[in-house]
Amino acid sequence: MAEPAKSGLTHLNDKGEAHMVDVGDKPATRRRAVAGASLTATPEAVAALMGGTLNKGDALATARIAGIMAAKKTADLIPLCHPLALSTVEIGIVRETDTRIALTASVETTGPTGVEMEALTAVSIAALTLYDMMKALDKGMVIGDIRLVEKTGGRSGSYRRG
Repeated sequence: MAEPAKSGLTHLNDKGEAHMVDVGDKPATRRRAVAGASLTATPEAVAALMGGTLNKGDALATARIAGIMAAKKTADLIPLCHPLALSTVEIGIVRETDTRIALTASVETTGPTGVEMEALTAVSIAALTLYDMMKALDKGMVIGDIRLVEKTGGRSGSYRRG
């Protein structure tokens, strides 16, 4: 196995070349990650979303399914990400204000590597799906605040955004 570069980045070998990290000798442990995002839109667009009156149909259900599908496809989208058997994926979508939707993605697995990228991918695609389904009402929407909220399990331990 190639050693990590002096930079400490695990996806670089001693020559500074990108490679997929070998996780074959790591123990399988329970891992969980939660990611968050926001979507800001006009009050009318948010009301239509939450009221289920968008012309494209049930955007909330569609975004949840899109987020779940995205989590399962993360390794196909991010080149050095390991394919993982996910135990559960949950997408949360709530109205924070008249103009702001908060999204969360919670992903769990038992395996040798974490699920942060799966959670971040899931919440991003869920937000993009809402954007797609709402764009007829508001072309000025903003997706933002995509972030890791918390993670548990693995060698690096737990993390929770303050």
